[in-house]
Amino acid sequence: MLKHVTFLGSAALSLALATSATAQDVTADTVVARVGETEITMGQVIIARAQLPQQYAQFPSSVLFDGIIDQLIQQQLLADALETVPNRIELSLQNERRAMLAGEVISAITQTAVTEDALQAAYDARFADAEDMTEFNASHLLVETEQEAIAAKARIDDGAEFADVARDVSTGPTGPNGGNLGWFSAGAMVPEFENAIMALNVGEVTAPFQTQFGWHVATLNEMRVQARPSLDDLRRDLTAELQEAAVTARLDELAAGQEIVTPAEGDFDPETINNLDLLD
Repeated sequence: MLKHVTFLGSAALSLALATSATAQDVTADTVVARVGETEITMGQVIIARAQLPQQYAQFPSSVLFDGIIDQLIQQQLLADALETVPNRIELSLQNERRAMLAGEVISAITQTAVTEDALQAAYDARFADAEDMTEFNASHLLVETEQEAIAAKARIDDGAEFADVARDVSTGPTGPNGGNLGWFSAGAMVPEFENAIMALNVGEVTAPFQTQFGWHVATLNEMRVQARPSLDDLRRDLTAELQEAAVTARLDELAAGQEIVTPAEGDFDPETINNLDLLD
């Protein structure tokens, strides 16, 4: 925020600004300061306050009020000193106005696009054809040769704990923790491994089988059906989807009612967007 600048006005004007409005009748159009013939209104002060970074929230309103008015006065003094408005400023103002007006329309659309019924319908549609997802918890041991895998399987068949055998012989990264792979669902493992696991009942152990990584022996520790997320779990995502769909639909509707002309390929050199000299 700019440092304090004393506003040089007549005593009568200062008194008028101080006494012309009470807390009850202040509106956005209420004049709070003047620079020459230019009025600074309460609405402009409010907008400036709303655009301050969050860290300014620590200051009391009285400090912010004075500081914002000082800043607006300084800006007006400097703006009045500019004799010729550069083209880039006019273009920036045009873009800013366009963006702000578009933002207002988007805000209005998104505020009305989401209802509980719409959310429920979107949730139901997402899971209309969804099947329950089964997850598997499995352990395995990995060795280089079939003979090693057969020997490891024989130890397990003779009563050795799977985890102990895996710790002894497995060359895979899960060997030190007994070969446990944790929970996974369909598609997470290579097909040969997935098929071997899905053919098991809990507690069963596979015969030795081969994948691109080597020879395996695996066991299925547990199975569970993954619970579907609730509507509340997906509320934020579904809300965003509904709002985006509503904005897209409105854009399509507006575009259908307008003649829109876009550049044909080759009309312009794309590198032109980097040519700031054109703004002079």
